Amino acid sequence: MKILLIGGTGTISMAITKLLAQQRHEVILLNRGCRNNDLPENVKTIQCDISDEADAAAKLADMCFDCVGEFIGFVPSQVERDFRLFSGKTKQYIYISSASAYQKPLADCVITESTPLSNPHWQYSRDKIACEEYLMKQYRENGFPITIVRPSHTYDERSVPLGVHGDKGSWQVVKRIMEGQPVIIHGDGTSLWTITHNSDFAKAYTGLIGNIHAIGQAFHITSDESVTWNQIYSIIADELGVELNACYVPSELLNKIGPYDFEGTLLGDKAHTVIFDNSKIKRAVPGFTASVRADQGIRNTVRYILAHKECQTDDEDFDRWCDKVADAMNNIKI
Repeated sequence: MKILLIGGTGTISMAITKLLAQQRHEVILLNRGCRNNDLPENVKTIQCDISDEADAAAKLADMCFDCVGEFIGFVPSQVERDFRLFSGKTKQYIYISSASAYQKPLADCVITESTPLSNPHWQYSRDKIACEEYLMKQYRENGFPITIVRPSHTYDERSVPLGVHGDKGSWQVVKRIMEGQPVIIHGDGTSLWTITHNSDFAKAYTGLIGNIHAIGQAFHITSDESVTWNQIYSIIADELGVELNACYVPSELLNKIGPYDFEGTLLGDKAHTVIFDNSKIKRAVPGFTASVRADQGIRNTVRYILAHKECQTDDEDFDRWCDKVADAMNNIKI
C-alpha cells in the first residue's frame, strides 16, 4: 500500500514508520526533516512544513494514497486543513487523538471507546476532542474515511515513563534516583497506570491500515497491563541498583505550588487510576497483544539512556524545584 505519514519520526510514529517499511509498504513521510537521518532506506520523504498549506498542496499534487496518518494535528484548524488537502485523495485517514480525552473525573476506571469524552482540566485534551468531532462530522456528511486512534502513555527507548518531570524530559529524575535524592511522586503512588511501548502500539496501528472495520471508528491502543506509580519508580531504581527515595506529594498541591502546570498532565490524566479494555482493537486486529512488559520496557529504556549521552539533558531548574518541594514536605508537621 502507498502510505503517507504526516510527521513519522516521533515517539509513536517512528515505530510505525519502521514497521511499515519492514512490511515493504511504500512509505512516504511529510515533515520538516528534523529526524530523518534514522529512517529505513526504503522510506521516502517530502520535506515540507504542512502548516504552509499552499506548499503542501503543491508538493502533494497528483498524489493519492491508500492511507494518510496524521501524528501532529493538535487543534481543529489543522485537521480542517487536512480535510482540504486529502479529501478525495486517500482511502483512509487515521488521526492520532489522545486517551486523555476520556471523561475526567472518571465514572468508571475501566475505559472503553464508549466512555464519554470530557476533560475540564486540559486544553490539549479538549482540542483533541474538537478535532475528533470535526472529523466525525466530515465522515457522516461527506464520507471522509476517518479512523481515530487514542494512545495513552506511549514511550520509547529515549525517555523513561514518569508522572512528574521537568520541561527537559526524564533524565533529571533518573539522575536524582541514581544519586539517592528525593524523587517527587504524585499522590501516594498507588494509583494504577498503563504504559505502552511504541513497538506494541505500532503493531495495532498498522493492523488498522486498509482495514474495512476501522473506517468511521475510534480505537484506543494500549497494553493490557496495569502497574502502580510506585512500581514504575521502583523498577527504575532497581535497574540503577539503588534504593528509591520517594517523596509523595498530593497532585492538587503539585499543581498549586507552581511554576510547573500539572493540572492537565496529572489532574487531567495521570493522577487517575485507569484500566483500558482493549477488546475493540483486538476484534479489529486479531492476534494483537502488547508483548513488552512494563518492567522489561522500563529497564531497557534506562539502559539505553545510560548508554546515550544525547538522552542525558540536565534540568537544573527542575532539580532545584524538587529539592524545595521535598524540603517543604519534610517540614510539614502531621
